[in-house]
Amino acid sequence: MNEVIPTIRLRNAWRSTHPWIFQKLIDKPVQRPKPGSIVDVTGSDGVWIGRGFYNGHSRIALRVLEHDPDVAIDAAWFAAKIGEAVRLRRELLKLDEVSDAWRVVHSEGDNLSGLVVDRYADLLVVEFFSAGMYRHREWIYEALRAQFPGCRLHAFADEHVQKQESFDFKPWNSAGSGPAAPAIITEHGIRFRADPAGAHKTGFFADQRENREWLSRQCAGKRVLDLCCNTGGFGVYAAVRGASEVIGIDIDNDVLEIARGNAKLNDARIRFVQADIFPWLRDAAAQGEQFDVVILDPAKMTRDREQVIPALKKYLDMNKLALATVKPGGLFATFSCTGLVSEEQFLDMLRRAGYYAGRTLQVLKVSGAGADHPWRADVPESRYLKAAFCRVLD
Repeated sequence: MNEVIPTIRLRNAWRSTHPWIFQKLIDKPVQRPKPGSIVDVTGSDGVWIGRGFYNGHSRIALRVLEHDPDVAIDAAWFAAKIGEAVRLRRELLKLDEVSDAWRVVHSEGDNLSGLVVDRYADLLVVEFFSAGMYRHREWIYEALRAQFPGCRLHAFADEHVQKQESFDFKPWNSAGSGPAAPAIITEHGIRFRADPAGAHKTGFFADQRENREWLSRQCAGKRVLDLCCNTGGFGVYAAVRGASEVIGIDIDNDVLEIARGNAKLNDARIRFVQADIFPWLRDAAAQGEQFDVVILDPAKMTRDREQVIPALKKYLDMNKLALATVKPGGLFATFSCTGLVSEEQFLDMLRRAGYYAGRTLQVLKVSGAGADHPWRADVPESRYLKAAFCRVLD
């Protein structure tokens, strides 16, 4: 590299391969680079460790991206990394044969810490989780356009991320002013409307693709309850696969409107109800309502490590109530997308929920997000979705 870039020195010896290095582990530079600047990282002994993004305002001070001192982090670097991520999905996973909606870049799982990109047909939704990725967004957009010629781009960043990472995001999409138009995607032959400017997050959750497909194959002729149904993914799959009745419950009327539209796209008959699942489930149990298949897929409970125990308590309460509505011999599918809750904690919560509900659970399958959401073994934070499919024996 000809360009001289700032160097950040660590206080102690560093032997980890994890890309995150926290503020307390570095010597504060005399001249602090701007948030998201590319820097070299050296150990306490001055030996070069890697190259990545620096942010003096974030708890994560360094995001190490490159371990070869002869490789620059520039437009060509982004083109290569994003190209590698796309080839994984297209050539190894062959996702184009299954769907035109999949995760293109999964942050640390694709060695692009702080960047998530989702594809919805011709629409690419770019989500920034770090100041470094946002600072170098034009390189990212250029690399994505090379992989998806003629695509539309929509970018966003959650407010809490902007605050943590100290950058001000300006709403943007490649079509100019105004929100990006929705896309109609197809997944295992089933159609959905993805609207990044409307519903929560990126507009559609492709991470549940394989879980929806597997569970739907067990739903023919069955009575199905889809709790926290969001935009109707599981319920629409079940109805298309021949369920005799599907009821979807969610507290958010905006996502239910999208869910109704998704049902209509597939000529699926589903009854959607706006309700808080806690009183709804208590009333259902009091009336003796029972279903052959019950799905529980709540939103993320917390981003705060101090709130993990209260989050697990809430998971326990809702799973216990949901289990009361499953027929003996029926199926119960339960999920957690709270990354701070480990799979071990989630399964222990499920064990306790079964005990308190007086139900015996036979676990058929434990899974997570689809293979387009890879996670590195040394970065368990990338593995956020937990799924358990159970038969309720009695």
